[in-house]
Amino acid sequence: MINGNTPYCLQSVTESTTLFGMDAMTSIDRTAARTRIPPEFIRDARRYCELIETQAASQGPWLSQIAELLPRLHASINLLLARFQGASLAVVPEPVNLDARFELFSQLRANLADRDAYWLEFDNLAEGMAAMTGSLADDLTDIYCDLKQGLRIFERDPKQAVAVWALGYEQHWGQHLIDAQRHLAMLEAQSRLHL
Repeated sequence: MINGNTPYCLQSVTESTTLFGMDAMTSIDRTAARTRIPPEFIRDARRYCELIETQAASQGPWLSQIAELLPRLHASINLLLARFQGASLAVVPEPVNLDARFELFSQLRANLADRDAYWLEFDNLAEGMAAMTGSLADDLTDIYCDLKQGLRIFERDPKQAVAVWALGYEQHWGQHLIDAQRHLAMLEAQSRLHL
């Protein structure tokens, strides 16, 4: 929760429940089972959103968990794209809460501190550190909001959720996913991944 309210892009979807000590199948799991949507994509998307939602309160290695999850998410979105290749997908636009998005970005940026900024190929090195335009907080925020939008839609309209994920990946968050993976790999190589 941010400022005591759950912003639009942070509203949660049905989560797994426990029944007599066993995980009960949610409606999301049942919907994925009867569609061609890879269950690993739903699992990875939900896990990613959970990690982002809890990162402010987490004292644990949430960033290294994100670094481990992103390649799986990348593989599972490609599986989803392959299964729906050639399908007619159209996205019905939903309103975007820019305030909530910016608040999440600001929180991630503060938590990442000096691990946030990175160089992109078109940045001018001669201008110094202030010229870095890559932002891990921006990457993680945009991936989160696009995945979360699809998860909110999924129960009522799985085909629309697939369209949101597929078209969003191809036009927006796919590049953020690649940039985040590259930057996290660099942080790992520098032994700076653990917060």
